[in-house]
Amino acid sequence: MGSFNYRFNIEDYPVKLSHKFDENKLGDYLNGKLEFFSQIKAVGQFNAGQSNPTFIIESNEGKRYVLRKKPPGELLPSAHAVDREYKVQKALYHTDVPVAKMYLFCEDESIVGTPFYIMEYVEGRVFEDTTLPGISPKDRSAIYDSMNSALAALHNVNPEEVGLNTFGRPGSYFTRQLKRWSSQWELSKQHDIPEMPLLINWLTKNIPSSDETTVVHGDYRLGNLIYSADEPKVIAVLDWELSTLGHPLADLGYNLMHHEQGPEIKMGLKGLDLINLGIPDRDQYMKKYCSRVEKKPIDTIFYIVFSFFRNVAILEGVLARGRAGNASSSLAEEKGALAPQIATLAWKLVKDNNLD
Repeated sequence: MGSFNYRFNIEDYPVKLSHKFDENKLGDYLNGKLEFFSQIKAVGQFNAGQSNPTFIIESNEGKRYVLRKKPPGELLPSAHAVDREYKVQKALYHTDVPVAKMYLFCEDESIVGTPFYIMEYVEGRVFEDTTLPGISPKDRSAIYDSMNSALAALHNVNPEEVGLNTFGRPGSYFTRQLKRWSSQWELSKQHDIPEMPLLINWLTKNIPSSDETTVVHGDYRLGNLIYSADEPKVIAVLDWELSTLGHPLADLGYNLMHHEQGPEIKMGLKGLDLINLGIPDRDQYMKKYCSRVEKKPIDTIFYIVFSFFRNVAILEGVLARGRAGNASSSLAEEKGALAPQIATLAWKLVKDNNLD
């Protein structure tokens, strides 16, 4: 599928049984708090994404909103931080970073079972497939360039100027992240993955000396962007759960993972004819980003390997939640099964670059 259009029939996206909540109670709570809202006419649930369940709410007046909440059940510590998602998007709304408007945050678990927030419903296109099938090479180039531009815009924001100077700890980002994701992997691992200790050891020994700090998204990829229905331009960056203060090149490395994945992993770009596709290669994308943030070109290998490692830990968590029955997507088992493959790929990248 080339793209997913956000103007759809809510009835085609039923709420999963494990995520159902009292719509009347929510409607009563929102009445008077939202413009153009008296009661709920319909509720649907997005099936994309693996973490915080996301719903579309339509009012009797025909206005649409998005509700995003913590999932039900036992959760890992510090995970599913919907309060942080709300805070960062609210802070960035008046910057050059394209984000949806935030309406309200609710900590009261009695309304829908867990804390949640309500944000603007942004109508546009979501491209899940990084190869962009059915799109012209010219538009592919523009789609990737707009993704690059929005990432640079985020990293050019001064956290202090938007009230995010306490959004995380400045400095030592990779040291802290390695500790965090190593712990998360140990808590939720579903596979025996021999490459993980090797990766943890290599990453720990090769942390870059540069220690800059910006707001980082944490899950910056094509599928988390909404593009205008009329032009290849990002109009909203979604899914800010992993955002914090951190090293900007972690976002860049994560954004470039598909460039190091072959077709055997879904949506991998490695080995494809990127020139004819109109998709920038890894170095072209890096140089354009570096130009936008006024940085000299860099070696991206450490950042991509780190992103692979972190992705393995995340996928193991997805699989663990899926097997516990509280993952937000029916694709949990399928996605979780990729973890060993990605760990192997990460270690191969280290060895192929003679870095082990």
